[in-house]
Amino acid sequence: MVVEPKHASVNGRKRPQRQQGPQKSHREVADELRARITSGELRPGQRMPTQARLADEFGVERGAVRQALRILQSEHLLTNVSKGAPATVAPDLAKALTGPGAPPAPTTVTLGPRIASAFAHPHVEIDALCLTSVSLTLAIGEPLRQIHAGQLKPAKVDVRVLLPSRDIPLAFPTSVEDSADDADEQLRRRWLAQRNAQGQVLRHNLLALRSTHGIDVQVTFRALPFTPPVKLYLLNSTEALFAYYTLSRREVEIGQQHLEMYDAPGIQSMLFAFEQGAGLRDMTFVEQSHVWFNALWETISSELVLTS
Repeated sequence: MVVEPKHASVNGRKRPQRQQGPQKSHREVADELRARITSGELRPGQRMPTQARLADEFGVERGAVRQALRILQSEHLLTNVSKGAPATVAPDLAKALTGPGAPPAPTTVTLGPRIASAFAHPHVEIDALCLTSVSLTLAIGEPLRQIHAGQLKPAKVDVRVLLPSRDIPLAFPTSVEDSADDADEQLRRRWLAQRNAQGQVLRHNLLALRSTHGIDVQVTFRALPFTPPVKLYLLNSTEALFAYYTLSRREVEIGQQHLEMYDAPGIQSMLFAFEQGAGLRDMTFVEQSHVWFNALWETISSELVLTS
């Protein structure tokens, strides 16, 4: 079904007037459409609006739209790109978004399928460096479901997680007000509760595999003396998934108080995937990421206890 109401373009967006200033480039159009696909706004198998309507929406010539669509087709995000009928979002979108050579996508899109693939191996090794383990806890849900359904049966699972220490002042989340020491302490306590709760759930769910399925499981946490500006997941010594924590300003309610803070929503961070066998650049990144993680683990990290 083509989404083309009279005054809408993609998913009901109003069609703006053709831009009077500098036109968007075809790459900017591709970036916007890619974001709509990776966020789920455009669904697998859904037909795109016509090139004429996309040109109207973005204020560009139809040729620029055609170039943008061809970029997305080369990334396996679209099919049937031609001068005729509207293109279609790829039916097998999960493969396009998470397979080798896939473009960066939000953690919620990429991490789950890659973790599930890692659990297909007899010995699962996962190393993670993050602010809290919420993304990893959510991503583990799918392979756990497959194990309980009898679809996966690894013999051994080793998980190591590096998290910020409770004993350091956090770079973020932090209060917007420079002098708001009480607000920073409230934000620190809130982060600590989240760190501990997510870590406890992750450990409990994984260790339960020992009694329910006889799987040899080891889950270890260690504390870092700094706030990590990036997040990193290393899977089975063959993959590295890397993302920046990008700070933004938002409001949070703690008790009866509304606080303005700078924070980084990690589950929305764009993950860049690197894989052994995908070329020298990827291989080197994976290897050096392991060297970096192991160095932190074996030197300046310390014992972490998941209590408040």
